[in-house]
Amino acid sequence: MPRFGGAWPALVTPFTNCDDVNVTVLREITEHLISKDVDGFYVGGTTGEGVFMSVAERNLIAETVIEQVNERIPVILHVGALSIKDAVALAKHADQIGASGISSVVLTYYESLESLYAYYSQIAQAVPELPFLGYMFGGTVNAVSLMRKLMEIPSLVGAKYSGSNMFEFRQLVQLRQEDWTIFSGMDEQCLFAVMSGSHGNVGSTLNFMPGVYRKIRRCAEVGDYMDGMEMQNRVNAITHIMQTYGFQGALKAVMSKIGFDCGAPRLPNLPFPEEGWRTLYAELEKYDFDEMIQI
Repeated sequence: MPRFGGAWPALVTPFTNCDDVNVTVLREITEHLISKDVDGFYVGGTTGEGVFMSVAERNLIAETVIEQVNERIPVILHVGALSIKDAVALAKHADQIGASGISSVVLTYYESLESLYAYYSQIAQAVPELPFLGYMFGGTVNAVSLMRKLMEIPSLVGAKYSGSNMFEFRQLVQLRQEDWTIFSGMDEQCLFAVMSGSHGNVGSTLNFMPGVYRKIRRCAEVGDYMDGMEMQNRVNAITHIMQTYGFQGALKAVMSKIGFDCGAPRLPNLPFPEEGWRTLYAELEKYDFDEMIQI
């Protein structure tokens, strides 16, 4: 099983004015980010709004990205769904179209670690040769205990951990040495995650400033923590501004600013009114936004 690594955008999903997947813009964003030397794509996760789409829409997005990438970089597809039948169908489709791996978020509703294990195990068994990663995002589940249990799944190769607890994160990194990938999934913690042994980072703001995170990773890897912290603080200021405006809607507005009309988020995510875009952009410019996206 492979080890993944580097800076990966949690790919945004563009929609048309009719709330359909905008395949043309999706291809353009994919190609733009490849030109920025990203190391891979994580598709259909929280940022990609996959859980708010039909299986057919998620399959269309997966096919579009994998065809556009054309084996230049790895693509991991998020297949998590409330219906286990949908999740298995998405996993089988991912295998058929040549995905590099699959992943699934921890479900909102579960009874125990055993119930989560049963869910994940059924997905993984449907495509036993495809690398599988857990996705720890919020909730009350203990990530380390869950991952220890999931290690019984032969195709498990690691996890995406979208939390701020670096003590817990480090324990995940140390669970296994060979063929093991632990991605950090919280952009605001990228530097500290590298210092804690992350193999890569997957994040929302890498859709428009992936180069900054590559530099943060390099700073940490060579021990230049002062420069790394300075850059982390700059991108965190941008992230904070977007959060104050409503992150998912602000992300679509920011993508428009850099030339990609992504439409509105999929409900229940709310759009950010266009009349407020100018104010958002002015706030971002206080923190050298244009410079950040050029790196």
